[in-house]
Amino acid sequence: HSVSRASPNLTFVPACLPPDPVEVEELQRFVSNSKRLFVMTGAGISTESGIPDYRSEGVGLYARTDRRPIQHAEFVRSASARQRYWARNFVGWPQFSSHQPNKAHLVLKDWEKLGKLHWLVTQNVDALHTKAGSQRMTELHGCIHRVFCLACGDQILRSELQEHFEALNPTWKAEAFGVAPDGDVFLTDEQVRNFQVPACRKCGGILKPDVTFFGDTVSQEKVSFVHQRLAESDSMLVAGSSMQVYSGYRFALAARDKKLPIAVLNIGPTRLDHFASLKLNSRCGELLPLIV
Repeated sequence: HSVSRASPNLTFVPACLPPDPVEVEELQRFVSNSKRLFVMTGAGISTESGIPDYRSEGVGLYARTDRRPIQHAEFVRSASARQRYWARNFVGWPQFSSHQPNKAHLVLKDWEKLGKLHWLVTQNVDALHTKAGSQRMTELHGCIHRVFCLACGDQILRSELQEHFEALNPTWKAEAFGVAPDGDVFLTDEQVRNFQVPACRKCGGILKPDVTFFGDTVSQEKVSFVHQRLAESDSMLVAGSSMQVYSGYRFALAARDKKLPIAVLNIGPTRLDHFASLKLNSRCGELLPLIV
């Protein structure tokens, strides 16, 4: 893979020690013993592709700034909140959409091809697993590369929407201050004020990224589907997630209740540490490629 030869971008990766050979062996045994592995990934798998996360110590958004992600209710209720969101997203999109999968994404795609990985659930909205070629996959929180209308449900590609933004804002320019995890950037209120936001081309309704914003819930249909995939699995691997968000954590609780062995690969503590069979503090892109 040309991608896998590129050196990882460690700007947003917390400091950690190289993988311990004993831990590598333990994870190897865990994966070898699995026939139908259920994998859940979080923001920590994409930090090596240059996408910051929210919670990592020292380098996550919460550690670096007092910014908080947009809330679902605020986006739906407030035109100015939508204007601010889309202006920031518009500036950030060219860079965000160009991020490429790293070694960890590619390894999981290879495991799927080999029949080892039964199902992959990602909490990320960055499309990097799709770019890597994963197919047996659920995007738990949706994908920022798709946009839909809240009124009629019409879908449009985010890349296509970028052209509409450009047509509506031919002279609008903004210099970004720093990058946020979900593809937007920091802008001042002054910069945002004159930004024009297109409406749905079909019905004139409100356009929203096809992602679960904070304060919104994952559909019951999707949750049930993922529970079914978990029920077919014989072990669970969590990669790059502290599992602080309940929408993902509930599946780890279900795995625990089914007495499935659970391995956690994440730099820093997670909510599963007290009941996981195995906890590894390493970079996903450094440890996963060592497993055969």
